[in-house]
Amino acid sequence: MAELKTQKTDASVEAFLNSVADEQQRRDSFAVLDLMKKVSRAEPKMWGPAIVGFGQYRYKYDSGRENDWFPIGFSPRKGNLTLYLAGGLEPQADLLAQLGKHKTGKGCIYIKKLTDVDQTVLKQMLERCLKNLP
Repeated sequence: MAELKTQKTDASVEAFLNSVADEQQRRDSFAVLDLMKKVSRAEPKMWGPAIVGFGQYRYKYDSGRENDWFPIGFSPRKGNLTLYLAGGLEPQADLLAQLGKHKTGKGCIYIKKLTDVDQTVLKQMLERCLKNLP
């Protein structure tokens, strides 16, 4: 079986976030860092070169394959702040409807600016995700 390319590293989270060119996205990234740190009670770690993850769990695919992954995390991507939540977004449908301006992928939420979303709802989503880890 192939190993997952995105692995936890010892790279500096702070250095990575300080390298984000867009000032607004850099500020938003540090705000999300603080929020996820408080909610998870875990220290942030770099996963690959561009994802900040909190905590770790063993994820088992339907195929039986297993990998280590983080329950919650984020990445400042070009044009969007990408939020990763384990367990998919279906269990979050009620809160997603209240979140504010965002787009979704299979297991992630894309936001332009943190001020576009209700941060109380975002906190509830993160807490629910951690409580209901697969």
